[in-house]
Amino acid sequence: MDIYSTSILISILIYLIVGNYAGRKVKHLEDYFVVGRQAPTLLIVGTLVASVLSTNAFLGETGFSYDTQGGAYILWPAIWVAGYIYGGIYFGRYLRRSRSLTVAEFFGHRFNSKSVQQAAGVTIVLGIGGYLLAVTQGTAVILSQLTPLSYNQGLFVSWLSYTMFTLYSGSRGVVLTDTLMFLLFTVMTFVALYYIVDVHGGWLSAMDGLTKLESKPELMTWHGVVGEGTEWETPTDYLIWSIITGIAWSLVAAVSPWQSSRYLMAKSEHVVIRSACIAAIIVAVSNLALFAAATVVNLSKDDISPPEETMIWAAMNMMPSLMGAMLLAGVMAAALSSATTFLSLVGFSVSNDIVPDHKGDDQSLLLFSRKIMLLVGIVALLVSFFMPPQLFWLTYYVGTVFASSWGPVAFMSVWSDTITAKGAFWGIISGFAGNVILRFADSFGFVDLPSYLNPILVGGLLSLVVVIWVSKLGKVTDTERQRRLELHHTPSEEIDSKQTKRTQWAAIAIAIFGIAVTVIQLIYYVYPYQLATGTLTVGQGIDWFTAEALLALGWAGIFVPWAIVSYRIIGRSYNGLQTSH
Repeated sequence: MDIYSTSILISILIYLIVGNYAGRKVKHLEDYFVVGRQAPTLLIVGTLVASVLSTNAFLGETGFSYDTQGGAYILWPAIWVAGYIYGGIYFGRYLRRSRSLTVAEFFGHRFNSKSVQQAAGVTIVLGIGGYLLAVTQGTAVILSQLTPLSYNQGLFVSWLSYTMFTLYSGSRGVVLTDTLMFLLFTVMTFVALYYIVDVHGGWLSAMDGLTKLESKPELMTWHGVVGEGTEWETPTDYLIWSIITGIAWSLVAAVSPWQSSRYLMAKSEHVVIRSACIAAIIVAVSNLALFAAATVVNLSKDDISPPEETMIWAAMNMMPSLMGAMLLAGVMAAALSSATTFLSLVGFSVSNDIVPDHKGDDQSLLLFSRKIMLLVGIVALLVSFFMPPQLFWLTYYVGTVFASSWGPVAFMSVWSDTITAKGAFWGIISGFAGNVILRFADSFGFVDLPSYLNPILVGGLLSLVVVIWVSKLGKVTDTERQRRLELHHTPSEEIDSKQTKRTQWAAIAIAIFGIAVTVIQLIYYVYPYQLATGTLTVGQGIDWFTAEALLALGWAGIFVPWAIVSYRIIGRSYNGLQTSH
């Protein structure tokens, strides 16, 4: 074996050992599902980041950035990561307060309805199941590229590696291995950026070369390569798509089961809010570094095919062997971490939310959950063999389903006193169906939807309209009303002025981060880009009336207001002046 396959094998063995260790500590169902609700900030941040940065980010989106959308992907991430902030403040802490085992169970309890719980559970199985296919196939691609294994053999090895410790240790193993994987791939992302940029004389030199790259003349524009033969015919189409997608993924970060379920494991509500703020910063910075590195690869080789292999090529050709091997181990870690999260979520939903109540003591329920998870894993493996890998678009399609299906219901379950159980049920179903049916029709050429009729947006609006309409036809029960009010009663143990100040520092960090990224992008992106394109000359200031400049300012424009809102809500909720919010 060479150094690349050896590094991946060693990392997998480490995760198996850690997962086995964690599994020995699982004594009851709450341990298996939510780590006994004792996870500290580091572990929650680790599992939040690890479960969202998967093969789609390291293979699919880096390929997209490298191939056509270099400048756009460096400028745009601010919109969607803001979802962590408002998701933690307006949904996540209330979810943790409910002490549910799954997010679907939260919906079921909140609306006093097994039907609502089952509807949410079914969407988890269908949506997260699709995501599980994407990351399983992503790991198989990596293994087939770096080892003697074929693609099909890689599918089996990757499936076996993440299934073994997820099945045994549940969430306790997932959060520990997620955090190890998160630390590895985050560090190696920045190491890769350093080496790839250094080959071309530093960032400013690379930026000049990319802007003047003849083979891809629009690569570094705010909209990337658009026109006939691409996904977007005009810059306006790309603008609409980016805004809708950014909002959709912010809802994914806020309420999707593979993100919001992490808060159920948190040690306290303060941990929820801190983790959400820190995750927003780390995901945004990691995206920026990863997409910048992938884009710079064009200066060494501008015809990598398929583009999803960009970072694999860079690791093996632009970095020292040991560093490249560690980067690929990090890419594999990103894939495995997401796979463990997705497998556990689907398994938990089937066993806890969908099937009829399983009678028995805690140990028999634990065994039942493990059997269901194994069955789910086998089904995912079998489907993976027959479905061709489409890493970027498969993830994009299934991931954003939850923005349409869960977005309105999740926030209204906490903040609306008019939503009924039937409204929630049909809101989840209609949002899911509206998104999937339109996406199917558009993908297979039955309709040609304009950018402003994106299935994500249509599905979300349909869900909202259905929730309001169906709820008006019924009546909120006393039980439903009481359970919503209970969510707004702050537990006495959360009222702590010292903890409140520490949590407010997370909000302050968000503001500092937004301002810092704006300044850095103006200096290292906007100015050199305008200089290279002739928009300004040496000694002149930045032209502020360009899309690139306005998008750079958008980082501060998004994060600073959210930081102020978060700081005030944290103080008002937990400073001891009141006990409900």
